[in-house]
Amino acid sequence: MTVDFVVGIGAKTLEIAVLASAPMLIFGLVTGLIISIFQAVTQIQEMTLTFVPKIFAVVLAVVIFMPWILNLLIEFAMNLFSNLHLYIGK
Repeated sequence: MTVDFVVGIGAKTLEIAVLASAPMLIFGLVTGLIISIFQAVTQIQEMTLTFVPKIFAVVLAVVIFMPWILNLLIEFAMNLFSNLHLYIGK
């Protein structure tokens, strides 16, 4: 196993982690922005108002994007195990 191989695995792992978490983070961010604008317009400054819509948005993102995320993670794991098998087999 070379240093380049290990660094490549680390970089790909970080990339997969960002891709897998991005839909939930984006849905939560957009929902938070919409709620913040609503609170600024109506001057309702209730802190608990932001939590429930964000939770629903993140759960919705998980439901919508779960097949894609699972496919991404399975592909990564299969690629990782096949590459490790090549290096361990030597």
